[in-house]
Amino acid sequence: MFAIVSREHIQLRPGAVLRLPATWDEYKSLSQQRGDGSLPRLKYRNGEVLLMSPLFHHGKDASLIADVTTTLLDHRERDYDAFTPITMKLPEESGIEPDYCFYIDNWEAVSGKRRIDWRIDPPPDLVLEIDVTSYSDVDDYLPYRVPEVWLYKRHQLRIHQLQDDAYCVSAQSRYFPGIDLQAVVDRCLQLAYDRNTSAAIRDLRQRLSSDSTL
Repeated sequence: MFAIVSREHIQLRPGAVLRLPATWDEYKSLSQQRGDGSLPRLKYRNGEVLLMSPLFHHGKDASLIADVTTTLLDHRERDYDAFTPITMKLPEESGIEPDYCFYIDNWEAVSGKRRIDWRIDPPPDLVLEIDVTSYSDVDDYLPYRVPEVWLYKRHQLRIHQLQDDAYCVSAQSRYFPGIDLQAVVDRCLQLAYDRNTSAAIRDLRQRLSSDSTL
């Protein structure tokens, strides 16, 4: 199947990534053409648009790791808000669609809002990206100054934390100190693919409630 990008139709085969030179107005036009749907994913940076059609396991992995995150937050009795899908835009500069966003420290700043102005409102405290097509780049979040970005790629969960004007890989999340997130995600994904997502999350909750080592 060939990629098609026209005023009438956008079509990409699953797993495909298409990179095109584009203006900000052309990016907005593609976004409007896509309508209320979330596919294909769109990104604007440095005078180009990237389009991506996710594979099945992209969505499954994203949903499960997001469930892991909310389960851990609930266990620690942390207030939070979570969003997906969501588009982050800085006019003429950046447009990006993370898999999941979490407001943890700053949830009150966006509580009750129907629309977020990324120029004045605080960014998400934590962003989750699943990358199976070399589409994602943690530096896409630098203009928004997102404090922490998780990038799951090739079965590895990398935790990137903003330090000054760059992202640095960290061994642990600032929101879950003392937890080996890679091990937690590995176990949950294994259970999810061996059985289903609900079995993986039930197992995680049981281990948390029994105070066993994660």
